[in-house]
Amino acid sequence: MERSTRGDDYQHVPRPVAVLVDEYPPHFMDPPHSHERAQLLYASAGVMSVMTDDTSFTIPPQRAVWMPAGVRHQALCRGHVSLRTLYVEPGADARLPGRCQVLKVSNLLRELILEASDLPVEYALDGREARIMQLILDEIAVAVEHPVQALQVPMPQDERLLRACRLVMDSPGDEADLDHFADLSGMGRRTFTRAFRRETGISFSEWRQQVRLAHALSLLSLGGAVTTVAFDVGYNSPSAFTAMFQRAFGVAPSHYFEAAIDHSRAAA
Repeated sequence: MERSTRGDDYQHVPRPVAVLVDEYPPHFMDPPHSHERAQLLYASAGVMSVMTDDTSFTIPPQRAVWMPAGVRHQALCRGHVSLRTLYVEPGADARLPGRCQVLKVSNLLRELILEASDLPVEYALDGREARIMQLILDEIAVAVEHPVQALQVPMPQDERLLRACRLVMDSPGDEADLDHFADLSGMGRRTFTRAFRRETGISFSEWRQQVRLAHALSLLSLGGAVTTVAFDVGYNSPSAFTAMFQRAFGVAPSHYFEAAIDHSRAAA
């Protein structure tokens, strides 16, 4: 089989893992769809957002999204994105989860994905090529034990709450307080906070913080200065933004994307 940039062409490849490689321009939107196979979406360069019916995920270069088979989703490229999608055959590995989650991509997993991208679509089922694919499944199984919560934003189903959420996602730097969003939703403050936690599992302030961090990653990936990004996503000072970013990701924002540049060079 020749390589294709159509996901549908990889659903019945007679191999446990099939790898799609593609490049997407800024602002490219892949409309809602689903696949027969599970998939690992990994942007080796650039930042992509992936939205399901109940969660929004952000994928910078050191992260990936695991998506079980049949999950309806859409994707938006924040800037230019180099995408590697691994389509995993149902039942290929019982350790892989039945829910969506963001994973940290280890150095080993990154290099394995890049190497697998250069193998034939119908790679040999014995020898080195098959061992690479099996090791990829092993590394994904390790990564799913430690999901990255800061890059996945749960979405409520109540249309009143969704109205508030959409406004925040459209303007993450808006400083409107909780009472404003409660009024917008036609609820009292207490009713709004209880309903929001019941539907998302977190408070509205925690949710808004995750949206801001995800948006900050997108802006930083496009070359935004840390100071500018901090104010754009609603922080009062660059130091407060840096402290929050470091708590969420374990590294300062400038260092995070220095690593991303190194990773994208490795993918070139």
